[in-house]
Parts: sequence; C-alpha cells; structure tokens
Amino acid sequence: MLFLSQIKQGGVVCREGQEARLVKHALSVYELAQEAIKQNVTLASVIKQHGLGEHVDLAELGQSNQLDCPVRHPDPAHMYLTGTGLTHLGSASTRNAMHAKSEELTDSMKIFQMGVEGGKPTEGQEGVQPEWFYKGNGAGVMAPGEAIPSPSFALDGGEEPEIAGFYLIGEDGKVHRLGYTLANEFSDHVTERQNYLYLAHSKLRPAAFGPELLVGELPKYIEGHSRIERGETILWEKGFVSGEDNMSHTFKNLEHHHFKYAIFRQPGDLHVHMFGTATLSFADGIQAREGDVFEIVSPTFGLPLRNTFSEATPLSTEVSAL
Repeated sequence: MLFLSQIKQGGVVCREGQEARLVKHALSVYELAQEAIKQNVTLASVIKQHGLGEHVDLAELGQSNQLDCPVRHPDPAHMYLTGTGLTHLGSASTRNAMHAKSEELTDSMKIFQMGVEGGKPTEGQEGVQPEWFYKGNGAGVMAPGEAIPSPSFALDGGEEPEIAGFYLIGEDGKVHRLGYTLANEFSDHVTERQNYLYLAHSKLRPAAFGPELLVGELPKYIEGHSRIERGETILWEKGFVSGEDNMSHTFKNLEHHHFKYAIFRQPGDLHVHMFGTATLSFADGIQAREGDVFEIVSPTFGLPLRNTFSEATPLSTEVSAL
C-alpha cells in the first residue's frame, strides 16, 4: 500500500511498508496530483517518475508536528469540506437518541432506513441520496498536531472519527480521487440536538485530516479507535469500524450524489468529503473541554491523528455599511 504525507515546510514523503522516503523534486501532493491529471496517469506513476530520495523518520516528523494535512489547495477558498451522515450501520441509534421525542420514526431513522434499502445499488442503478452537509473551506483545515478551535458561541465541541476522500477536479470537469485519510469531523452536538434544522450550524466547524493519505483502493473493512485524553488520563475511548462492510451506502453512491452537482465540478477545485461515523463520545455523555486531546488511529492509515481542543477568540459580528 502506498501512503503520502505532506511536510509543512514543503516536501512529500512516500511510504510503502515501513520504509518512508522523500519524493524527489516534489513540494506538495497537490502539485503531484496536478501532474498526474495532465499526464493522464496515476499518482503512483508520477512518484515513480520523480523517484525517491533520502529516508526519513515519518513517526518523528509526526511527533514534532512537521506534517500537514496531506493535501491542501494553494487557495483555501477552492478547498471544499463536505460530508455525509447516517451512512454507517450503527449510526442511526446514536442520532435517533439525540432527536427522538415520540414513538414515531425520526427523520434521522427514516433516512437511515432509506440508505439500508437503497444505498448499495446494483451496477448501472442510482442509489438513494444520503444526508449531506457543508462544513466549510480550506481555512478550517487543521493539521495533525494542531489545536482545533471551537467558536466562542459553541455549546459543545466533539470528535467524530471518520474516513475522508480527497478529490481534485481536472480541467475538463472530471473528478479524480487522490486517496483517503483519517478525519476528525469536529462538530457541535448540543446545538444539533436542540433542533435537527440546526445541523447546518453544528457542522460549520474546523476539521483535521491525516497525517497519511492512502493512495489506491480502500479496504472493505476498517477498524480503529478513538480516544480523548485529559492530562495523563484517558477520559474516554472506544473502537470504531468503517469501510463498506460496515456501511449502508457504497462509496461510489456517496461520491455520485456529491459530484452530480455542476458547482462541485469546477476545474482545479479540491474536495474533501467525509463519509460518516457510528462512534462519538457525546453519545456516552462526554463533553470535551479546552486542553483535551483527541486521538483517532487505525492500522489501515498508519500514524495517528491527534489534535488538542481549544477555544477560539470571540469574533465581532458588527457589520458596517459602505
């Protein structure tokens, strides 16, 4: 399996097995992907063309916070963060418990059941639409090891361990998948629980990705664990599973319903799409606070994704007329 990591100061690390080496004459994964699209070849082929240089200690780069989000757009406004929810076989019970007020099926349970029945269509058929949300742009992307700032007005800030796909749009509007990473889809679950129509507000938060981009096909079964550390104590920890074996939708169906919109097919744009989770600490009554450390790790993706919870400085909302 081929993995790519982005060094903050410039440079790309390629890892196969335990061996990690710098890609020669490469400043960013984004530029390598642009080369691959122009040549109509794979990322692996472009890396082979560049060749590999000196060996590096990838774990040390990670521990010293020298690794960035694996792929960034040079203009953050052209990096879209989006996601789908209620896609995992255990996700409905968590969401339903947040919104249930009667014996009637909630909208969450209804859309989950729709996914179970129609989220994995046969070849040539169109599957049912998933829940979809907009999370922000590249300005909200935090690197591994960086603090995730929660807005001053937030009622909560909780982790969501997910898999994210990275996609670059070619000059002809064609979508090119670069690979997959671990993601912390940081959200405000207290705001969402007040009213399901606040879901959009609850998702407008930063997110973290990486440190390693898995290039190629994703395994059907993925497992890992998510934890919160408070000082020297593990405040909460739970395993999670993902991959299509544990989902009510195929990745192809989720990709189809995102990229069917022309606005998401603009040349040069970078998309990061999060595929959902069934595991979050909020469901177990945990409320993170400033200084807590989120860790999401899976043997499928190599290095862990670690970020500290922080509180952002309040922003003035005063609007001046010109």
